[in-house]
Order: sequence, then structure tokens, then C-alpha cells
Amino acid sequence: MKILRLIGSLVFVLGLFTAIFVGIPWLVIFAEDPAVPWWLRIAVFCILGGILLVLLTVAIEQRKGKAPGEKLPPSESLPRMLLLNSAEVPGREITEILGLVKGHTIFAIWLGKDLSALVRLVLGGELIEYTEMMGWARKVATDRMIAQAEELGADAIINIRYMTTSVIGSAAELLAYGTAIKLSSTVT
Repeated sequence: MKILRLIGSLVFVLGLFTAIFVGIPWLVIFAEDPAVPWWLRIAVFCILGGILLVLLTVAIEQRKGKAPGEKLPPSESLPRMLLLNSAEVPGREITEILGLVKGHTIFAIWLGKDLSALVRLVLGGELIEYTEMMGWARKVATDRMIAQAEELGADAIINIRYMTTSVIGSAAELLAYGTAIKLSSTVT
């Protein structure tokens, strides 16, 4: 289903861009009568066919009770740093506070996935396209925050928080921030 949805999305976007960026200027500049050329007809059919294909695949997924999404790639290794959303590290003493560290990113999904999400909005269910987007954004922002803490020589990041903001349309900013610290080498 995912492949069919992707094909439908690609056909839709191709048809949309052809109709808008080639067809309309062509009609304005070259058309002497209201007849529509064959390639513009095909572009319109691509738009309609793409929408229909996406509608059908999303509806079938809904009936099956599943909506498969892309999985995040497995981490290359274990976490490089201790990450906590609390103010303390149990059993360890904070020896130095290095300061605020942050990482942020702005992610958007392409028009084809946006179309699939719009269909899900009508039919109901999880908007997996946006869930995947936010998962990627969270991973990128967290990795950037960790890299900044590593530059400071931190052992851990405490008080980690995440913030999201809608930027424009289907684009969202994700900010990860926390306090980089050094820990004692002995466990208490």
C-alpha cells in the first residue's frame, strides 16, 4: 500500500506542477481557441488519478486497521551521553554545570505526503506522515544538542525539554534543550 500511495503522490505532484507551471502559461501565451492540448489533459488526469490512488490506499489501510510508517534508522551505537529530564542524576554528584545546550531543526514533508495526511484528516486515523516527520526532527535536534554538549566536555545533559512550533503550513520547528553537566566519577 505504501508503494501505491507513493506512486499516487508522485503522479499527483507531477500532474499538478505540469498543469500549473507549463499548462497555464502555454494557454495564456499560445492558445488561440479554448481547446485543451493532449498533454494538459494528461496532467489533469494525473492530478485526479493521483488523488484517487492516495484516497483508495489510505481507505484500504484504514479498513485493515493499520497504517504502516517509516521506521527511524537504528542508532549507530548506544547513547553517547546520559540524557535526563530531571534536575539530578541518581547516585552521582554534579561537579560542574557547563551551561545550556540546544539543538533545533525545522522539518517539512513534501506535497505528496501532505496530500496523504489531508486524506487521513478526512477519513480519520493517525497522521503517520506527520508522526514520522516529528520523529526525524526530534532525533536530529537531540543529536545536535548532544554534539554541543560533547564540545563542552559534558558527561550528561539534565532538565531536557522539547518544544515544537508550527512555522508555515506543514513545516514544524523542534527545539531540544537542557543543561550540560560534569559528573563525579564515583557512585554514591
